[in-house]
Amino acid sequence: MADGVLVLVGTPIGNLGDLSPRAVEALTTADVICCEDTRRTGRLFQLAGIERRAGVPLVVVNDHTEADAVPRVLDRLAQGARVAVVTDAGMPGIADPGERLVSAALAAGHPVEVVPGPAAVITALVASGLPTGRFVFEGFLPRKGSARAERLAEVAGEPRTVVLYEAPHRLSRTLADLAAACGPERPVAVARELTKLHEELWRGSLADAVAWAAEREPPGELVLVLGGAPPAPPPGDDDVEAALREALADGDSARDAAAAVARALGISRRRAYALAVALRSDPRH
Repeated sequence: MADGVLVLVGTPIGNLGDLSPRAVEALTTADVICCEDTRRTGRLFQLAGIERRAGVPLVVVNDHTEADAVPRVLDRLAQGARVAVVTDAGMPGIADPGERLVSAALAAGHPVEVVPGPAAVITALVASGLPTGRFVFEGFLPRKGSARAERLAEVAGEPRTVVLYEAPHRLSRTLADLAAACGPERPVAVARELTKLHEELWRGSLADAVAWAAEREPPGELVLVLGGAPPAPPPGDDDVEAALREALADGDSARDAAAAVARALGISRRRAYALAVALRSDPRH
């Protein structure tokens, strides 16, 4: 019996023309299809002209059922089935079901294939105009409490571009929270209806974004692309001298104190050593 294979299939995030021929083939040849919503997936099949073979079941695998579906999927894989996984839109496993299935399949020794497709995170990122060389995907922020405050603080200090997802009714609040945490001048892009007829990508500062969002509640889930935190200014001589005084007071030599302070503050050893020597020669030290 051939080994079963779990196949993650990327599907359009809006424009049906983004469905690849390979994705159509994967869905046509699958023995089982896992999906978030049978109606949405059935509609995709209808619009794309995909004919599901007789006897191929649609198994609901969403945020609430994925853990319970794992044993059933593993059983079908053990029988040699090709199990395709799709979400309502985009790439399975990215802020959508699929991660648990992949982990369980690999742990059980089954191969996993990926049919690449559209992803809102990448689409918004490359269209944002913000740096793309290094970025972080945060998904949805926690809704409230200390978990949200902690995540906002992490995002505020992140030097790489940050990509977030958000729902329309929470957009204004999230932008206001980001402005408070990151500062009003941090650049941001807000993308909605990506690849669809009414696609929109707004760009500006967080302060302007708060004002922009207050006037509307755009339909559909949104993608926020946030500029990274600017580099911290180098420490001034007063900061370096304070650290050196503490090290010298502990009995370190000027050379050892300079080396330790240079590592801690991210400055050159030459600068730290010159200040350490000056402090040593200062009769007030």
